[in-house]
Amino acid sequence: MKILYLETSSKNCSVAISDNEKLLCLCEEVSENYKQSESLHTFVEWALEGAGISMKEIEAVSLGKGPGSYTGLRIGAASAKGFCYGLKVPLVAVNSLESMIEPFLGTHYDFIVPLIDARRMEVYTAVYDGRTGEELSETIAKILDETSFEEFKNKKVLFVGDGATKAKDILNLPQADFKEDVYPSAQYLIKKSLERIEKKEFEDMAYFEPFYLKDFHGVKKKS
Repeated sequence: MKILYLETSSKNCSVAISDNEKLLCLCEEVSENYKQSESLHTFVEWALEGAGISMKEIEAVSLGKGPGSYTGLRIGAASAKGFCYGLKVPLVAVNSLESMIEPFLGTHYDFIVPLIDARRMEVYTAVYDGRTGEELSETIAKILDETSFEEFKNKKVLFVGDGATKAKDILNLPQADFKEDVYPSAQYLIKKSLERIEKKEFEDMAYFEPFYLKDFHGVKKKS
């Protein structure tokens, strides 16, 4: 089964194609300017070319549903729905935080905590078992302070994501490690997507919305 994966929730615009669990091609770029609107469809074309298949061979689309950039999520969701409607294939959606922890599972950490930078001292976060990937606390928007995550004081915990930068400065966790250059990536949607496809946990495209977590707050233009 050939699947197209889109992950646009962060500064990393990421597209992958797999044949079941085998990754065929990955195209992604981290940009401070959030280039999803100009890069996403180009990356899809490149990924198809790299995988050596045509769009009509795609049998499902998987989307990193957020949380993350409001605009990035809207672009990804609109594109995913468009591909699904055009190809008449199902849509599955995976929490973007889950793709951030995937490469670190099974290491020596008791817990893995993804941190997506939101605004000021706020992050989007959840807590996962470092060995199994089981979600231990649900995804929330959290304002960081000196007492945040103090329950992990004597635990081996890994914080990953661009939100780890500000966490590193204020958290007093001597056994914690911080890996800041981690973003949601389409290649790490494969495992969870296949599980959802096998269980037929498809999204209702008429009602599907990304996992925004918070309402959008735009900047008002001065009159």
